[in-house]
Amino acid sequence: MAGGIRRNVFKNKTTSFYPVGEEISSPENHKTTVEDLSLISVSTEECNAVPVGSAPIVSSYNDRIRPLLDAIDRLRHLNIMQEGIQLPTIVVVGDQSSGKSSVLESLAGISLPRGQGICTRVPLIMRLENHLNHQPEIYLEFDGRVVPTDEENISHAITAATDEIAGHGKGISNTPLTLIVKKNGVPDLTMVDLPGITRVPVHGQPEDIYEQISKIIMEFIAPEESVILNVLSASVDFTTCESIRMSQKVDKNGERTLAVVTKADKAPEGLLEKVTADDVNIGLGYVCVRNRIGDESYDEARDKEAELFETHPLLSNISEGMVGIPVLAQKLVQIQASIIVKCLPDIVRKINNKLSTNMEEINKLPKNLASLAEAMTAFMHVLSCAKESLRKIIIRGEFDEYPDVLEMHCTARLAEMLNQYSELLKSNSKENDLKFSFLLDEIRVLQEAKAIGLPNFLPRSAFLTQLQKKVKMISYTPFEFVDKVWNYIENIVVRNLMQHSDNYPQLLSSIRRSAQNLVSKKKKVSIDWVNDIVEMEKLTDYTSNPEYVATWSKLMSHQEKLMEIVRDHSKPSEMHIDGLGEVDVAHLRSNVDIVQEAFDLKMRMTAYWKIVLMRMVDCMALHLLFSLQNLVNKDMETEVINELIGPQGNALQRMLYESPAVAEKRSRLENSIKLLNDSKDVVGNLMDRISGNYD
Repeated sequence: MAGGIRRNVFKNKTTSFYPVGEEISSPENHKTTVEDLSLISVSTEECNAVPVGSAPIVSSYNDRIRPLLDAIDRLRHLNIMQEGIQLPTIVVVGDQSSGKSSVLESLAGISLPRGQGICTRVPLIMRLENHLNHQPEIYLEFDGRVVPTDEENISHAITAATDEIAGHGKGISNTPLTLIVKKNGVPDLTMVDLPGITRVPVHGQPEDIYEQISKIIMEFIAPEESVILNVLSASVDFTTCESIRMSQKVDKNGERTLAVVTKADKAPEGLLEKVTADDVNIGLGYVCVRNRIGDESYDEARDKEAELFETHPLLSNISEGMVGIPVLAQKLVQIQASIIVKCLPDIVRKINNKLSTNMEEINKLPKNLASLAEAMTAFMHVLSCAKESLRKIIIRGEFDEYPDVLEMHCTARLAEMLNQYSELLKSNSKENDLKFSFLLDEIRVLQEAKAIGLPNFLPRSAFLTQLQKKVKMISYTPFEFVDKVWNYIENIVVRNLMQHSDNYPQLLSSIRRSAQNLVSKKKKVSIDWVNDIVEMEKLTDYTSNPEYVATWSKLMSHQEKLMEIVRDHSKPSEMHIDGLGEVDVAHLRSNVDIVQEAFDLKMRMTAYWKIVLMRMVDCMALHLLFSLQNLVNKDMETEVINELIGPQGNALQRMLYESPAVAEKRSRLENSIKLLNDSKDVVGNLMDRISGNYD
């Protein structure tokens, strides 16, 4: 075993990640297929038993995996994730003291910070790259700086950088620190090491340390593109591990979770059963490792690890494909390549979609205006677009601009309001307890309207008295309706104008004020009109509608039966009258001489009131339609122009200066578009390199 490991991890087969020939969508001029990507496949004969000191742990993947990993690292460096585009990532999680740092040290061949409590206080992005030069290159990147270091001082450098990011003490931060290790003999991997999970804060840690760590971990492991490397101690019950509980929240079936079991030499009893029973759903399998002890070199630790799993009476029973740092490195490299190839088409699609969206958005921003003439042209364009939009939603009933915003479907909402208004008029004028008080009110009015004159003439004053009383009962209803309608219209007009003026924040306050003033004026006109309508209905009675006479004649057909019941006390006192329902007339037998006249008055009022209510609804509908037409076609433009460029307005002058909000938005979009274009170039170059279509 001198200086090497004898076992073959994969038994002489070729590992390929996808069926050959499936097409992957890619940036323009970078068309490729998975057949091209299958060039990454590697014969595992190349991965077998290489001398530790002279070659990387996974030597055969270097040339083929490195382009993939470089592309993803470049995208990460460009901060493409801030655009909502997730990158394939190996995320290392584990409970505190699970041996997480030891595993990473063994993979990277460097020493990481150690000590009591939380050693990793920020997300540590570890980029490992096999380096042909025997002189390692190690440096940190954070806060826009590059800090070179070396193997001897790396632990101190990480601690110092962490203190700058998270502060001195034991607090944590979600701001990442990147560690680049270019060293001969390391696997080509990029991993994110997260703070170890602890439930009980120690001295100097915030009380909510568990919640803070949990939030950071969930942010990194939740995306489907993340592979979870769950570090577990062999000495604990896996089902009780907090890191397992967290990973199961986002990866219930373990399809993207790989477990590495540390300290196998400390707790060998029952370990075989734990990793084969898989009670916690680890879909990508287990790898058991031995932690480096004391001053052992990494080569010595690897030799002793190999000897342990080959000779230990219990641990030697574990499949050789499930033990050792080299196996872990092999699996991680393979999984990493697989997830990158799998995610690449989706990354391309998301970059293109985001780029298109940002281009559309930036094209909607206003152009910089150089003169008052340009400002006037831009302003009139805004006003014209707003008018046309209001014509569609208020007058024509077209709502393609707001298909899912029901409030903006104005014609439908106004029709609903008008129907409610009609029902309110009817319900507010309905007489109470008509069955047992039938005609009593009419009799009282007739008795008070008596005068010296010929009998059998229905006093007109009695009819007008009853009419005024009924109009008064419903007089507040049209005023409430007008107020409700114009409040609704104000919201619609303001929202529409503000939306079309969104690119000119310096105009928004003036436009809102002009819209509110306009609607306020229109509402006052409607209130005055309603007041006139109500007073006209009180003043006199008139209709040329033939429905009045027809309804009155139909109702009067019940008069003969009524008089029979009133005169003949032996007959039942209840009767049915169309439109009024069941009535009891027993109380009328004491006023038989005036009943006939009272019934005539009642039937005339019933027939006429139907016409009055219909007239109030019809006239209100016509008034509103007329008012809204004028508002959109004439009044709005006049009001807005007077407010913005009239004697007191200086809006055009303000339009010459781009608002800070628009300037900030333009800058943000330009930066985003540059980032996305750079990212598109990175992916495109990768496609070219895979396909061999580059010089």
